[in-house]
Amino acid sequence: MRDKASPYTSCDLCCNYQYDEEDECYYCLVDMDQDDYYRFLAGSRYSCPYFRNNDEYEVVRHQA
Repeated sequence: MRDKASPYTSCDLCCNYQYDEEDECYYCLVDMDQDDYYRFLAGSRYSCPYFRNNDEYEVVRHQA
């Protein structure tokens, strides 16, 4: 199975990657299955299928 290609793979840019003030660290809010999680950790080119860009202005730049 080929890895999915996507320009975005960094958790830092994803809106599912949220800071927890109680634990003082970041967590992914997505509940991945074992296969997705393994591919995410093992593959250097794998992009997360749950990635959602946290850039609020992406739509505006696209329209311009």
